[in-house]
Amino acid sequence: MMTLRQFLKKPETIPAITSWYLADLGEARGKQELFIRQSPQKLKVLREHALIENAVSSNRIEGVEVEQSRIRTVVFGKALLKDRDEEEIRGYRDALKLVHEQGKNIPISEETILTLHRTIRGDIWDAGEYEQKNGDIIEKYPDGRERVRFKTVEASRTPEAIGQLIKMWNDCLYEKWVHPLIALAAFNLDFLCIHPFRDGNGRVSRLLLLLQCYHLGYEVGRYISLERLIEQNKERYYETLEQSSQGWHQGKQDSWPYITIFFLSSRPPIGSLKSVSDKCPPRKVLRPKLSWKQSGNK
Repeated sequence: MMTLRQFLKKPETIPAITSWYLADLGEARGKQELFIRQSPQKLKVLREHALIENAVSSNRIEGVEVEQSRIRTVVFGKALLKDRDEEEIRGYRDALKLVHEQGKNIPISEETILTLHRTIRGDIWDAGEYEQKNGDIIEKYPDGRERVRFKTVEASRTPEAIGQLIKMWNDCLYEKWVHPLIALAAFNLDFLCIHPFRDGNGRVSRLLLLLQCYHLGYEVGRYISLERLIEQNKERYYETLEQSSQGWHQGKQDSWPYITIFFLSSRPPIGSLKSVSDKCPPRKVLRPKLSWKQSGNK
């Protein structure tokens, strides 16, 4: 909430590169509906690819991987799972389906956050529960050395911090403190700094990103894996996360490095949607008449 609190003052200037990304995103949002109407068959294939990449990339960022030959079985099948990594990927798949199918009707609330965490963590003992002990973010080096990258919010204050974050998110959108996409990036940074769970914080933050994109009218996450784009910029992503979290507890952090890389990693230009769809293999089915009704949720 410390980043959103900064924007309560309504910043007088926004970095030029951030403004350019906002313009790109605005253009993409304006074109997405037209493209969805024109390419229903290609988009059906894209949805499948995106679901796989979302589930695999978001977990791989956190070190959770499965055999390549098992990916489609884990994501789309109902077969018995072999290990804990497969369980986590299927759990993330279930959370993605929930967001895709009901996104616009799911509020940003504490209940939603806990439900997403419970879904991705499955049968783990603390699924859907806040961390009970203070747990700083520790970086471990190959030679055995460790350092504290960030001191998270104390466990006893987590419910209060999450409540403040959600309230500020709603107030920010209603009172228009700043552009909604900047508010989205600020929310994401604040959530990661609060670090409410023992494990799964990054994955829940990316599910919330997708959910908030739906709320703001950006649906390209249904067809292109935002998680994959973040994974491709993983090193820079973590570097700016650490940079922008310095001074967070005192409200003195510089949030722009993280916000800028957030847009670079997450922006869904309509050109990317077109280029990916052009690579999809044609399906050997009769082409239906184009419908001018927007395609239904997945």
